[in-house]
Amino acid sequence: MNFKFRILGMLYACLGISTISIAQTPTDGLMMPKGEICIAVVYENSSWGRYWEGTYSRENANIGTFTRQMLMPMVVGGITDKINFIVSLPYVKTAATGGQLAGVEGIQDLGLSLKAQIVDKAVGKGKLMGFTNASFSTPASNYLSDYMPFSLGFGANELGLRGIVQYELDKGPYLRASFAYLHRGTTEAERDFYYNDGAFYTSTMDVPDAIHGQVGVGSWFLNKKLRVEANLTTFRCAKGDDIRAYNMPQPTNKVDFDRVEGFAQYYFKGNGGLGLLAYYNHMFSGRNMGQFSGYGLGMTYQFKAY
Repeated sequence: MNFKFRILGMLYACLGISTISIAQTPTDGLMMPKGEICIAVVYENSSWGRYWEGTYSRENANIGTFTRQMLMPMVVGGITDKINFIVSLPYVKTAATGGQLAGVEGIQDLGLSLKAQIVDKAVGKGKLMGFTNASFSTPASNYLSDYMPFSLGFGANELGLRGIVQYELDKGPYLRASFAYLHRGTTEAERDFYYNDGAFYTSTMDVPDAIHGQVGVGSWFLNKKLRVEANLTTFRCAKGDDIRAYNMPQPTNKVDFDRVEGFAQYYFKGNGGLGLLAYYNHMFSGRNMGQFSGYGLGMTYQFKAY
């Protein structure tokens, strides 16, 4: 596999979870060479009409269909051939077709990430690659986190550490697996009492840590101008409470989900330049969140900076 930038458009737009997984991403098996920069803009639209209250699937007649839109600008660059940086700053807008609660919009979280390739070895008729990724995100605006599902994000700092293994055949097909642990901080609510398996007389809420895993299979076509991929993603909070009957969710909830996704990206030139991408995802299992389905469209431009 030659080291060219590709975008993987899989954004997590789910009840304030915005772990960004777009780019030559924190989750994929791709790297950019030293001195190359890629600027990307991706739009995602996701919605749900049912949600999981704990593990019970319920239709939310109170707010109708909930929609979350995200516009994601991103910059990715090669510090060296083996170390890349990723910077993202999404703009999010939420709305619903019914009810009395108003949607919100604004800048969400600044995401910073460093990705390093630590294994690159020919094995059989292909190549075995290993990567590690360290990430940090923090709220970039003073949004209200305790306004779910309308809130822009969960309103806390997040530190992530990820490992990625990919085996790619010389003819193009590849298989990849990744696993990450996400450590979250606290967020401030505009109330001084809440219930989280017990009464808390404080405005500070603990956002649960989480694990994120993904298995992907894909292939390159058309002399590596086209990449097609399918993924299975799982997300589990380490702790947290369930949404109480007919109550709103809150940042302390234990949020889990499983999702399938399909993705395609085309580059007009094999060595960079302009690229287009499209994807679709669907959550088939979850806990304390909306059952999202969503699509995304994006454009990328890669160039040699130095």
